[in-house]
Amino acid sequence: MSFSTFAYFVSVAYYLNLFAAFGLRLFGVIKPGAIRGLATAAIAVTGILGAVGGLRALERLETVAVDLKLAVIGGLIAALAVASGTGAAPAPGPVEKAWSGHAFQVVLGLIILVQGFETSRYLGDEYDARTRVRTMRLAQAVSSVIYVAFIWFAAAYFSGGLSGSGSETAIIDMLKPIGAAVYPLLIAAALASQSSAAIADLNGAGGLIAEVSKHRIPVNLGYLVTAALAIAMTWSANIFEIITYASKAFVAYYGLQAALAAALAWERGRYGRAALYGAGIVLAVLVIAVAVPADV
Repeated sequence: MSFSTFAYFVSVAYYLNLFAAFGLRLFGVIKPGAIRGLATAAIAVTGILGAVGGLRALERLETVAVDLKLAVIGGLIAALAVASGTGAAPAPGPVEKAWSGHAFQVVLGLIILVQGFETSRYLGDEYDARTRVRTMRLAQAVSSVIYVAFIWFAAAYFSGGLSGSGSETAIIDMLKPIGAAVYPLLIAAALASQSSAAIADLNGAGGLIAEVSKHRIPVNLGYLVTAALAIAMTWSANIFEIITYASKAFVAYYGLQAALAAALAWERGRYGRAALYGAGIVLAVLVIAVAVPADV
């Protein structure tokens, strides 16, 4: 079992646990048992859908979720931009400790947020290499713009730590000053985002399991295996532990990928690229060794 397959199992659990947390927040429910129960149902339904309908069934569901997600996120960023432009956003908090050691550890912990666009890599049975490379590059470009824009406009609303029940959905309370209309936008964005991300990672996991098993385990069965292990993870750890496991597993995977890329670049005499990939290895080691969650 590779780091990447383990990371996919954990990330499916992570995304659908967040999906359940935001969904139940609509009804004021923040009990961990209820969140785990709904997450289990969501994971099971998604796994069965993939096993029965295959990649195409999952893609149709994901397309709807992604379209909704991009539309809602666009509206949310526009609302944040308007609030910032009209002076409705709160004044920035103190920054005297911005470069403390703890802040550096938190920044390292945030790096793994910009990940997950390698899913197309494991869909070689359905799509040619050029299509897969193009989709990964497009996804990374679009998501980078969204991440930077959201953090730029939302940073002023972040204050204090995240603690207590329901802190996984604390973004809703943080952005209340913008107005009541933001509440349903945030819920819709979260539900669409987490469901589409979970489906994407389920797709990647099924393809990766088939690849590493040399197709002794078919892709559709890989979906069920992923769902079963994601459910086991849901009931063996809380949501923040799941996030930590997923982050470190993906960092280890990306570090190994960077090492392979560095070795290949060096063999081909591309020393600049080898140095760049080497920096990726160092960054991965730093994240695993010293990064901390933002709520610590």
